[in-house]
Amino acid sequence: MFSLIVFDLDGTLIDSRRDIADAANAVLQSTGAPPLDQEAIGAMVGDGAAALIARAFAAAGRPAPPDALERFLAAYGRGLLTHTRPYPGISDALDSLSSRVPLALLTNKPIAATRTILDALDLARFFPRDRVLGGDGPFARKPAPDGLLRLAEDAGAEPGRTLLVGDSIVDWQTAHDAGARICLARYGFGFATFPADRLTDGDRWIDTAEELKHL
Repeated sequence: MFSLIVFDLDGTLIDSRRDIADAANAVLQSTGAPPLDQEAIGAMVGDGAAALIARAFAAAGRPAPPDALERFLAAYGRGLLTHTRPYPGISDALDSLSSRVPLALLTNKPIAATRTILDALDLARFFPRDRVLGGDGPFARKPAPDGLLRLAEDAGAEPGRTLLVGDSIVDWQTAHDAGARICLARYGFGFATFPADRLTDGDRWIDTAEELKHL
């Protein structure tokens, strides 16, 4: 039995790929660069907005302007919830889990955008405000384990009895560096570039949100 389950956001609880891709492409096209397809941009998500926009310009073969990050954040803020929705079955799974174990959320997305999404999609009720950490908070972004370790400490959970549910190699590395367990959401867009040879015997995975109920 786990003492704490910590969730990633993008690609794990919510399908935000189209809104992220639309914002990144708006910035690319505003500089004359060609747009990229959603799958390509989805594979760039995980290390924060600055890394994402740098990767997008590199993939487009263009230098990023000095204000590329600011342009992306502004464009994304305008379309934050245009297409973004929870993955099917997420609310039911969180409802089931929250009655049995404390839940927390750890994302590299800025905290303001994170809270806006959680509130709008009726997911905030599963995560106490002090158990939601964003990428612009006091702790280093994933894959640094600091945020995960703090969430575990605050919940009185040993790292070895803490489970991180995520969809990318960033989440996998975070859990392993913290001495926690990992469950990979293979339905998430971050899993498309996961190196299969990194999986270990103790790693778990799911293909649907329904499977979360049985963790």
